[in-house]
Amino acid sequence: MTSKRLVHCTFPKEMIREPLLYNLGRDFRVIPNIRGATISDEIGLVYLELEGPEPEIDKAVQYLTSRGVRIDAVVGGLPKSGIPARPGA
Repeated sequence: MTSKRLVHCTFPKEMIREPLLYNLGRDFRVIPNIRGATISDEIGLVYLELEGPEPEIDKAVQYLTSRGVRIDAVVGGLPKSGIPARPGA
């Protein structure tokens, strides 16, 4: 069964140029869909929708976390602006 999960990702400076989202689609049975993003030289903030079997979504999230990406669940959908802000801001 296919599921969708919306998460807020905070990419640290050292991971911004890594092809992590490409790796998700290549290495896991998920479709990563960027729903909003703000990227600078210091940080990457991304609303990411993951679609696929729930166990594969879990593995994809674990992969991102293992690479130093902070993952926060998004409840209630995207904010009206669609532009990510730092969690807690």
